[in-house]
Amino acid sequence: MSHALAILPNWLGDVAMCTPALRALHRRFPDKPLTVVGKGGSCALVKGLPYVGDVITLPERPELSVLRQKAREMRRDRAQVVAVFPHSFRAALLAWLARVPQRVGYNRNGRRLLLNHTIPPNRINGRIQPVYMAKEYLELVAAIGSEDDGRGLELAAEPTTVQQVRRVVPNGDGPLVGLAPGAAFGPSKRWLPERFAAVADRLHETMDARCVLLTGPGEEDTRDALCAAVRHPLHICDNGNPTIDTLKATISVLDLLICNDSGPRHVAVAFKVPTVCIMGSTAPVYSEGPYERGEVIRIDVDCGPCQKPECTTDHRCMTGISSNWVYESARRILNSEIG
Repeated sequence: MSHALAILPNWLGDVAMCTPALRALHRRFPDKPLTVVGKGGSCALVKGLPYVGDVITLPERPELSVLRQKAREMRRDRAQVVAVFPHSFRAALLAWLARVPQRVGYNRNGRRLLLNHTIPPNRINGRIQPVYMAKEYLELVAAIGSEDDGRGLELAAEPTTVQQVRRVVPNGDGPLVGLAPGAAFGPSKRWLPERFAAVADRLHETMDARCVLLTGPGEEDTRDALCAAVRHPLHICDNGNPTIDTLKATISVLDLLICNDSGPRHVAVAFKVPTVCIMGSTAPVYSEGPYERGEVIRIDVDCGPCQKPECTTDHRCMTGISSNWVYESARRILNSEIG
């Protein structure tokens, strides 16, 4: 039997960008759906895809004893190949402990002895240079004969959860607009909550938009700040208990998502939902690909892109972006998409 394992990326956006590579990997090793290994959120994000089967969940930063236990579970799968998508030493060690015959990953962080099929990272003049993450993942699996089908990112939403979301959001003729003001990477990637609120209010007043607030665990302060600043009520579909299933279901029914450069952005791309992405500290090359509909709003600053989770100066890459700029972008896209 010819089938494969995949160790998933850690960040939700990277997992979404990994789906073209997962699909290609399964077409190359089609006898059984992929067994995926990763954090609970990563595994939940790819749940429901037809080529994803068994799931082995990992805790945050697992100790060696936990890695050995998970490796034993992986060995029982009897896969011929494992694609190691994260760059970490720990991910490669897990693949080595699992004794999968073919272990493919990028040659980074001293992992050459743990992987028997390594791919050199993209370099220019000897220095590693970033590329769009979906492209990086596709190039990894291409090294073992997996071909891209060009369909881009994809995710699946549970129909029952979609129905629950639709019951929470009131009916109306105006567009359904999601607001995702968080970013797990750090505050440097977060636009100001009061400016999200100002955009939501103007869209409601000018287009009768129904605005849905999407926040994740640990983003309660951001959620509360936005709710305190907004004049018109926002709809919250997760009842204060955010889950990946609810996130996927909610984004799948939107007409537009307004977000930072974070996981929900790439979930929207996977569901073919247009986005207004407000980008601050991170380099666009990591996340800008050919599959996205919408606009990216950013300003060039002399200190960026810094790639830092927290700003050490005045955060002008974000404070320089006005609510009117974002509103006009959202209005333009909505008029184009739904008339």
